[in-house]
Amino acid sequence: MIFSKILKSLFISATILLSNSMFGSLEEDKKKPANPAALQCDPPNWWIGMQSNHLELLARGTDFTGLQQIVTVGTNVKLNQWKWLPNRQYLILDVDILNNCPEQNVTFNFQFKDGRELTLPFPLYERTGYQAQGLDANDIMYMVYPDRFANGNPNNDSIPGYFQGAHRNGKKSRHGGDLAGIAKHLDYIEKTGHTALWLNPILENNQPVDSYHGYATTHSYKVDPRIGNNIEFRDFGMKCHEQKIKLVWDAIYNHWGNEHYLFKNIPDSNWFHFFPTFTKTNYRAETLMDPYASDYDKNLMSNGWFDTHMPDLNQQDPNLATYLIQNTIWWMEFAGIDAIRIDTYSYPDQTFMSLLNKSVKKEYPNAFLFGETWVTEPTVQAWFVDDFKYNANKTYLDGVTDFQWYFGVSKGLNENFGWEEGLRRIQLTLTQDVIYAHPENNVTFLDNHDLSRFYSVIGKDFKKWKAGVGMLMTQRGIPCTYYGTEYLFEGFTNPDDLVRQEFNGGWEGDIINYFEQKNIQEIQKEAFDFYNKLTSFRTASKLGELKLKQFVPQDNVYVYFRYNDGKVFMVVVNLGDKKEIDLQPYQEMLSKGTTLKSIFGIQQQSSKGLLKWNDGESFEIFELVLNPTKPSPLK
Repeated sequence: MIFSKILKSLFISATILLSNSMFGSLEEDKKKPANPAALQCDPPNWWIGMQSNHLELLARGTDFTGLQQIVTVGTNVKLNQWKWLPNRQYLILDVDILNNCPEQNVTFNFQFKDGRELTLPFPLYERTGYQAQGLDANDIMYMVYPDRFANGNPNNDSIPGYFQGAHRNGKKSRHGGDLAGIAKHLDYIEKTGHTALWLNPILENNQPVDSYHGYATTHSYKVDPRIGNNIEFRDFGMKCHEQKIKLVWDAIYNHWGNEHYLFKNIPDSNWFHFFPTFTKTNYRAETLMDPYASDYDKNLMSNGWFDTHMPDLNQQDPNLATYLIQNTIWWMEFAGIDAIRIDTYSYPDQTFMSLLNKSVKKEYPNAFLFGETWVTEPTVQAWFVDDFKYNANKTYLDGVTDFQWYFGVSKGLNENFGWEEGLRRIQLTLTQDVIYAHPENNVTFLDNHDLSRFYSVIGKDFKKWKAGVGMLMTQRGIPCTYYGTEYLFEGFTNPDDLVRQEFNGGWEGDIINYFEQKNIQEIQKEAFDFYNKLTSFRTASKLGELKLKQFVPQDNVYVYFRYNDGKVFMVVVNLGDKKEIDLQPYQEMLSKGTTLKSIFGIQQQSSKGLLKWNDGESFEIFELVLNPTKPSPLK
C-alpha cells in the first residue's frame, strides 16, 4: 500500500511539481507552453493529512501593489487572509488545509486594480505514509561530504549560470561529487556496518567561493544542481531506506548565503540582523546561560554574522520563523528524512529553536534532532539538550555533537598518563554525564569536516588510532565516523579544505580505490579490517542498549564494561607497557563469569587471575562467559 502511494506521489510530482523551475523539467513539462502569468511560492506544494495544516505561503513573481482580491479554486482549502510585506514583490497567503481535503491542484487567482490577472498553482499531494525512524544508540552514523565522496554524474560537474564548476586540483573548488556517486556506493556504507548516513548540506550554494561546503544556502527549496536535483534526492532517500540506512539532514537556521534570492531581494529587512558596519559574532555560547552576561555580549553572540558572506537570520521575526519551520517539514516529508543535524545550534534565537524542534516532533514523533555545540564546557553543551534541569525552557533537542567527548579522547591520547591526564581525562569526561538526562543520545566522533583528521592528531600512531576507534564504538552515545577515518585519512585544518579530501575510487580513473581496496597500503587494510570488526561487534551485541560501568584507569590501563543481566563485555585500553593486567579490581563485574573470551582473538588469559597482554596491541574486547553455578577462576 505504501509502495503504491510512493509511486503515485512520484508520478504526480514528476508531472506537476517539477514544472516549477527549481525542480528541473521533464519532457512533458517542456511541451507545455510557458505561463508568464504564473507566480511561485515557498513552499511550492504541501500534503494532505499533515499535522501542519496551517500554512503561510510566500508568493513572489510580480509587484503585488494594487492587488485587489485573491480567488481560491480548490476543495476544502481556505484562504484566511493575505498581507503585503514591506517589499511589495512578496505577499504572504494565510491558508488552512481543512479536514477531508482531497489531493488536488489548488489555484489562487490574483486580480489587480489595473486589470491584471495572475495565477499561483499550489499542488496538494497525498502522503506516502513514511514516518521518520529517528536515531538511537544502536546506530552507527557515517558522515559524507557530497562533493568529495564520489562522482556518479560528470554531466553536472559544471552548470551554466553557477559561479563554481568542478576543478579537482583546487582545495576550495568543487570536485564533482554528487548524489549519484553516493548512491552508487551505498553498498559500501552498508557493508561497513553503518546504519545512518549524514550528508553535509546539499541545498543550492551558488556562492562565488567555497560553495562546495554547502553551509551558505542560496535557495531553500532546491538541491544544488551540481549535486543532483530534488527528485534525485527523494529517490536517494528511498534507496537508503531500502538498504536499511537512515537519512540524516544537515540544516542551517543561523544564516543563509548572501547570494540567497531572499537576501538579494529582501522581503522584509527585519528578516536579517544588520549593523552599521560588518559585525561578526563573538562565538561565545556561554553568554546564553551566564547569569552575569552583558547584553552587549549576548547580542553579539546571537545577532552577529558568522562570516562576511553569511547574513544572520532574525528568527524572532514571526514570518521568517514560520518560513524556516515549514521548509524543514517540507524536506522531511519530501525526502523521507529520519534525523536532523542542526548546524551552529547555539547561534539562532533559542526560543525559535525550541519551537522548531517542537513543530518537527509534532509532525514526526520519532524524528531525532541533534545540535552542533562546538563549546569547551560540559554545562554549556548540556544546556541545549532537552530536560537539562538548569534550563528553564524545554528545548525538545534529543542530543548534541559531543565535543566534550571529542576533546577528552583527542587530548587524552596525546598526553602522558597523570592524575587528570591521558586515559584518566577520558574517564573523567564520562563522569560529567550526570548532567544529561540521556547521555546515550549524544553523538560521539573522532573528527569531522571542521576538525583535523584523527590519525594526524595522534601523530599517526596506529596503536592510539585503534584505541580511539575502539572507544568510539564501545562507549556510550551514537558513534559517527567521518568518511575516510576507517582508512587512516590524514590532514590538518590549515585550511579546513585539507580535511575534506576526495575518497579515492569515487572518480573514474582513480589509481587508488578505497571501495575496492586497490593500491592501498597494508596498514590501511589492517585499519579497515579492525574497523569492520568493531562495527560488526557493536551491531551484533546491540551494545547501545547495554549499561556502562568504568573503573578509574591505573598504570595507563583503562577498563570499562558494557552489560545487562544477560551479557557482559569487558573493554580494555592499554597504552602502557603492562604485559599482565591484574583482574582483581574488576571482580564486581567478573565474579559471575568463568571465562573471558577475546572478541578479536589476540589476547590470552592466565590461570592466576592475570590477563596476559599481547605486546603491540592497545585495545581489546572480552565477552564474559556467564555461568553462575560454578565458582569463578578469574578471582
